Amino acid sequence: MNELHLPWLELSVLVPVVGAIIVGRVRQVNFARLLTIAICLITLISTIGEWIDFANLNSFEAHDQWDLLEWLFDHEVFVIDELNAPLLPLAALLCLLTVLSTLRTKQTRFAFHWMLVSEAILLSTLSCRFAWGIVLLSTAAILPMWFEIHERGRSTQVFSFHMGLFVAALFVGQCLVDLGWVFFGGALLTFAGLLRTGIVPLHCWMTDLFEKCSFGNALLFVAPMPGAYLVMRLVLPIAPDWALRSIAVISLITAVYAGGMALVQTEGRRFFCYLFLSHSSLVLVGLELATPIGLTGGLCVWLSVGLALSGFGITLRCVEGRTGRVDLGKYHGLYDNMPTLAAFFLLTGLASIGFPGTVGFIGTELLIEGAVGVYPLVGMAVVVAAALNGIAILQAYFKIFTGVRHEATFCLRSRLPEKIAVLLLTTLIIGGGLFPEWGILSRYHAANELLRHRGSSLTASPTHHTSFPNQPKHGN
Repeated sequence: MNELHLPWLELSVLVPVVGAIIVGRVRQVNFARLLTIAICLITLISTIGEWIDFANLNSFEAHDQWDLLEWLFDHEVFVIDELNAPLLPLAALLCLLTVLSTLRTKQTRFAFHWMLVSEAILLSTLSCRFAWGIVLLSTAAILPMWFEIHERGRSTQVFSFHMGLFVAALFVGQCLVDLGWVFFGGALLTFAGLLRTGIVPLHCWMTDLFEKCSFGNALLFVAPMPGAYLVMRLVLPIAPDWALRSIAVISLITAVYAGGMALVQTEGRRFFCYLFLSHSSLVLVGLELATPIGLTGGLCVWLSVGLALSGFGITLRCVEGRTGRVDLGKYHGLYDNMPTLAAFFLLTGLASIGFPGTVGFIGTELLIEGAVGVYPLVGMAVVVAAALNGIAILQAYFKIFTGVRHEATFCLRSRLPEKIAVLLLTTLIIGGGLFPEWGILSRYHAANELLRHRGSSLTASPTHHTSFPNQPKHGN
């Protein structure tokens, strides 16, 4: 396995860990916010550095040159490959933009130190390829969210029940796989992955989380789609084709159901939650088709949805920070008061459904083509889910920004940090749509390699099904 020139992977995890310790001791909220922005920026630079370093190696996978974790555990814990290389900068970027767009009036309600802890765990999870490492890190990611809900004085019963099921299925499933009971272990790991993603009827915890937790931390808990990563690492290598396609059908049902539910929501956070559930389920549809075109579409939509819907959620959070919880049962007429946020709300919403000229267009087309190639009716259902999401987005736009004239007693226009976040995301969304070749080729190559590793895993002995086997170096 090739080595990176610097220990980028461990550095990107260590920086937010040290930052969380420092920020947790800061009492002045505004200074804590500025310090968190600086830490997130350094982390983003580290993840971009590891992506560029990895791209120059022309290899499917690599690890840090001075791998301290490998020396401690005698196992390659953090590995970068074609799958997670773009996911790491995406996760770090979302953390930075979430902090950057936090209004000063909401600083006291946003736990910056818990956000940094969550970022460190998230980047560790996305960097990890060792099965038990993913299991332990996926469990650890629950704790910051639980503590935040508890510190707010809200009930943790729904979240605790569902996450308890998730952890139990994860641990028992991986134990059974290690013991050679691949069928039953894989079934439990699949259940855990679907629960973490919010597949119907296991989605109640997600709406509960958005209602009881801060919008920013709830967004970061779901937007990078760690549940999909868990499925790709633990389930894809061992599941037969019929099982994967069954997961795709279940995910498709969730996509259509959640799209319909998004249409009838009257509360902004619940609307966004169902919209995200529908899109994340469409990602799973592509990932579980187990064909090069379908998997390429799923990987592309994973990145585009993570980028576009995160921007959409950040925009809705900015609106909520100015007006309170958004009521979609009436018109608000906020366009004249916040035209920049209104335009970005529409742009990110349309990008998430694959509007032409945006980053999600080609990925959505590939996903539909891959689905039609397996099951023609499934391809039609993907189109129906996308249509429902599009109608829901336009309906929400008209409710929030049109209909009446809003008379504000103070300025509601976007601040400079928000404009920076909007400009950066707009550049990525439109730039990825106008120049998609490099991204599509990268995801297609990753899909082919993942399917090749899957074939190797299925022909290996059951005791080697816990992770992708190491492969010799090869060029792109």
